Amino acid sequence: NRIRVIGFFMAGASFGAYASISVVLWLGGKQVLAGDLSTGELTSFILYTLIVAFSLSTLGGLWADFMRAVGAGDRVFELMDRISEIPNRGGQQIPVVRGSIEFSDVAFSYPTRPEIRVLDSVNLALSPGEVIALVGPSGGGKSTVAALMSRLYDPTSGLITIDGHDMRKLDPTWLREQVGVVAQEPILFSASVASNIRYGNPTATDDEVLNAANIANAHSFIEGFPDGYETLVGERGIQLSGGQKQRVAIARAVLKDPSLLVLDEATSALDTESEYLVQQALERLMQGRTTLIIAHRLSTVKQADRVVVIDAGKIVEQGTHLQLLEKGGLYGRLVERQLVGVSSLP
Repeated sequence: NRIRVIGFFMAGASFGAYASISVVLWLGGKQVLAGDLSTGELTSFILYTLIVAFSLSTLGGLWADFMRAVGAGDRVFELMDRISEIPNRGGQQIPVVRGSIEFSDVAFSYPTRPEIRVLDSVNLALSPGEVIALVGPSGGGKSTVAALMSRLYDPTSGLITIDGHDMRKLDPTWLREQVGVVAQEPILFSASVASNIRYGNPTATDDEVLNAANIANAHSFIEGFPDGYETLVGERGIQLSGGQKQRVAIARAVLKDPSLLVLDEATSALDTESEYLVQQALERLMQGRTTLIIAHRLSTVKQADRVVVIDAGKIVEQGTHLQLLEKGGLYGRLVERQLVGVSSLP
């Protein structure tokens, strides 16, 4: 309907404009032939009319842009004035975080779909320094578990504790400073490489940024840029490859030095060479940290201390990679499908 209205309006406006010019030329021509009007006067009138018409059309475009800006501004202020259900400040801070996390009978539904249970009676414990791989079919609730660890949401029911402390009683901003996240598509800002790394710790020195980049296997490719660490990465890191963006994100996490680490499909979209370099960096990052890995690739999963299989919001299997393979359950089927897919490639 909108396109139809625009089409009729543009057609009518164009017809009216050309018809007006034709009428002016016809009447002006008659007056010139009758000697009531000179050719110069007619030409001046037409030029003045065209100048006014173009100015008015430009003013109309500016008004449309202004109204769009007003609408966008209303949306921005609406977001700024929005009060979060989870306050950003206020609550306890644990002096020393050991990294013990426990989900006790946790159920969760997203606020926009309260009738759908994404997690149902989840019981999961992560010991300090333990690396757990969370696997399962898409839509099973893996990323939701990661979101709850950062307290982006509170569980609908049940309890999540860190070192025995109820997460809901902890300071949210402080809590999120304890959690480092490396996602499948890292969020990079349209700034320099150094600024993107320093986002993990705004007060970090240049030497600390350099050290973090070395740990993340990022220093060599950064030094290869004409402007080095001052190279602009573009909007969402468009100037970098997938592997380079991941290593910048890992360097940011290294600089943040979190007690808890979430790796959400951090190597799933990379080629073999990039995956190897990123995997090396991740292994350095995981040392001594409680780590939750969300992944499908065997190269990532089989190195975990424990594999937890989640399906339809429930934990259905737990154990080491070899134990679950011997069991032959859902995990075994997922691995088999992956191996069959790899072997069928040319």
